[in-house]
Formats: sequence, structure tokens, C-alpha cells
Amino acid sequence: MIISSPEDFHAVARRKLPRFLFDYIEGGANAELTANRNVSDLQSLVLRQRVLRGSEQIDLKTSILGQSMSSPLVLAPVGLTGMYARRGEAQAARAAQRAGIPYTLSTVSVCPIEEVAKDAGQSVWFQLYVLKDRAFMRSALDRARAAGIQTLVFTVDMPVPGARYRDAHSGMSGPNAYVKRLVQAATHPRWAMSVGLFGRPHDLGNISVYRGKRTSLSDYIGWLAENFDPEISWADLEWIRDAWSGKLIIKGILDSDDVQNAILLGADGIVVSNHGGRQLDSVSSTIKALPEIAETANGRLSVLVDSGFRNGLDVVKALCLGADAVMFGRAYIYALAAGGQMAVERFLALVA
Repeated sequence: MIISSPEDFHAVARRKLPRFLFDYIEGGANAELTANRNVSDLQSLVLRQRVLRGSEQIDLKTSILGQSMSSPLVLAPVGLTGMYARRGEAQAARAAQRAGIPYTLSTVSVCPIEEVAKDAGQSVWFQLYVLKDRAFMRSALDRARAAGIQTLVFTVDMPVPGARYRDAHSGMSGPNAYVKRLVQAATHPRWAMSVGLFGRPHDLGNISVYRGKRTSLSDYIGWLAENFDPEISWADLEWIRDAWSGKLIIKGILDSDDVQNAILLGADGIVVSNHGGRQLDSVSSTIKALPEIAETANGRLSVLVDSGFRNGLDVVKALCLGADAVMFGRAYIYALAAGGQMAVERFLALVA
């Protein structure tokens, strides 16, 4: 298949991946209204066309939180990235480093912090959830700092896991999930060989290091449900700012009233995000929420945005509405599943 646009990777990923993995990355919460609006609201925006403006030189370079970047792009944290390609997090991080942009490692990654940071250096950011197990959080912060990571992305929009109906049907969760995954792997032999056999260990690397034992895919959903903290409030986050001396980004802001709380906490940046429509359905798309949030921030912290972004035109629209940079999630995962590090590099070149 000829890859001529970022969207082309989607069809390749659908063909190569077992259903439980494709539906996991493709799907949203409940009726997926917000997941769909993230895309459709971006598509509905109309650019103003001007001509003969003398654009002699185009320079996409920028700086976020003091970090120089070749373009205003960041690879967002995505759980289980290492199931979409062999040691997927490490491959994606290397692609981001070669492109001169940051890669954000998820708490619930397959590859542990040390494996990813070893090859990608300071271009790696680390994402952390609000969890009941504060000892795990402190351990993760210490390991991130020891690995040379300087930017923490703290996700606050997941007090409980979202209701993702696709997962119960596909085999990611629900009755007979393990059997369904085995059958799907058997019918996707290229994935089964590359990732299933040679991509081991298939566990949550960061959590397994802390627990001292394997945390398998079968344990994934249960571990999330047990450890997310629905009682967390802004006051509870003060210890994060005290415990982390590096740059701090709060991810999951969708209302301008929360911007001031992030500033008071001492955050250096925020991500306007609804978790890709995977958490609370029927909330605003991020592109609709962005202008008011950016106006409220008024340069006091960096404003990033994610959810629904698929191509370079989407990035232009976000920058016009006040974003400093755009985070890509699903879109680069499709590329990773299609062809690993080289495909992610190709994706980033097409976007920029």
C-alpha cells in the first residue's frame, strides 16, 4: 500500500492488528460521541486563505518549557504501546528523538522507563496517573529522575476507568477474554510472531518493576480499577509539585476554570484533553474548549492540546486557536502498528 498521507496508516493497522488491540486504540467511552466530535469539530473549522503574502522561509522550530523542538508536535502517552509493535515504546521514542520532538511514556507501558530513556535521552517525557498507591507514584518519580527525564505529564482526567464497550466484545476485557485474544493472535500470524513471540515480556513494565513480579495484560484492567483514585482533589496534588523538581504538565484540562488551579499548583504547562474521548462521554471536543482555555492561560503556562488530531492541517488549526503544541496519540499508534519506528518517522514527516 502506498502511504501518501497520515491517514493511510489507519487501514494498514486495522489489517495487521488483532481486533482486541485495534478496537482498544480506536474506541472511545460509552457511545463514543466525544471521540467522534474531537475529529468532526476539527474538520468543520474553516481556514482563512490569503495569497501573495511573501512567505519566503518556513521555520517550524519552537520551544516548549525550555526544550527546543523541530516542530510543535509531541507524541502523547498511550497505554500498552508495546503491544502494537515489538517493544513499541522504545521504537516510538527513537522515532521522536530522530524527528527532534518529545515522546511521552505512559505509566502503563510495556517497556519500563529505563529501557525507553536509555536510547532516547532527554527527549522522553514521563506520564503519571493519580493513583491510590502513593508509594508506586514516588517510586516512578524517582526512577524517571534517575533515568534523566526532566518533564512530568500528570494525568488528572481518569479518576476511574471509562466505560469502553468495545473492549468487552473484542477480548481486551469481559468473558472469555484470554481465549478470544489467542484466537485473534492465531489469525494474525505476522503480529503473533513479531510482537506476540519476540516482543516479550508482555507486562506493564513500570508496574512490574515496582511490584517485583509480572503484571500481565490479564491483570491490566483489574489493576487500573483498583488503583485509580476518585477522591483526588487539587489540594492532594501539592505533594507532586514538591516531589518533582522538573517541569510539570497537567494533562486533562477541559474547562477554563481549572487553568487557575493549575497555575496555583505551580504547573509549567497544561494539556487540553478529554483523553481522546475515552473517559467521560458527551463532553466538549478539545478544539472547541481550546480558545477559552488559551485566553485564560494568557501566556502564564504552556498550552498543549490532544484528542482527535490526525494531520498537519489539524495542527495548524490548533496553533491558530492558541495552542503552543499538539500531542498525537491514536494517529501515531496506527503508524507504529503499520511499520514500527520507520513508519512513525514517516508519519511525523507527513504531519510536519
